[in-house]
Amino acid sequence: MNFYFLRLFVSISVTLNGTWFNDLCKRKIKVFSKSVVEANMDSDKLAPNLRIIRIFEILAKHHQPLSPTELNNELKMPKQSLHRLCNMLLEEGYLAKTGRKLYPSPRLLQMASGLGTLGVNSTACHQILRKVSHQFGETVNFVRPEKSGMKYIDRVETNWAFRILLPVGTHVPFHCTASGKTYLASLPKQKRERMARSLHLTRQTPQTIDTTINLLAELVRVRRQGYAVDNEEFHNEMVAIAVPVTDLNGDYFASLAVHGPSPRFKLEEAIQKIDILRQAATEIQLMLFS
Repeated sequence: MNFYFLRLFVSISVTLNGTWFNDLCKRKIKVFSKSVVEANMDSDKLAPNLRIIRIFEILAKHHQPLSPTELNNELKMPKQSLHRLCNMLLEEGYLAKTGRKLYPSPRLLQMASGLGTLGVNSTACHQILRKVSHQFGETVNFVRPEKSGMKYIDRVETNWAFRILLPVGTHVPFHCTASGKTYLASLPKQKRERMARSLHLTRQTPQTIDTTINLLAELVRVRRQGYAVDNEEFHNEMVAIAVPVTDLNGDYFASLAVHGPSPRFKLEEAIQKIDILRQAATEIQLMLFS
């Protein structure tokens, strides 16, 4: 609409050919052009680093690859600026692309995992693990999913001489550990099924679930009851119980698990104490995300 009136204004000035009117038109055109340029410059001056973070936030929120158009439904950025940012993130290896869909690259996921670990290793979070270990009398673990399996991020050891050593940094399988099953059960149905079918279900003990059908049935139970158990499925004479730690949106972040030798640590008794684990998971959630 503004351009229409501008063209009309110029036409009148040419028709009248008045010097004072031409000067007035030139001044009006100059002011209007300057305002348009400044508006575009102001849009381009929005902090690019914050735009990049917003791209990561939107991808994290939607839990699926998104096209630039889908990203821009929330970003409301100039299209050229968004495509320039996306291309830069692709070139630098922070995003990957299939067709028109963008998703986090291994480099970005590794960075996210490292940042998550940094938060978990805070003194306050570790003290919560110490409290849970005292209440159960066994080893407590904080475990996060990675490509190689569930990784032990933090832990508090029991004081018992007889204990099962799985130091911080250890990776354990998804399918036969309480922490791994807690993570798998948190996935949306289709993704959970794809993940289960992709796993090599190595038989670690006679108790290990080694078929996709049985694993999926187990994950339905875990999702329904809100916790997972490892009944000597990973190591003979070792049992464990785990609950999810979620962010404030209820999305899975990590598993909080307790394990011990089966002659001393009875699953039936551990299940009766499940509310202790759930309370600790809530405390960690508030510590990390509120």
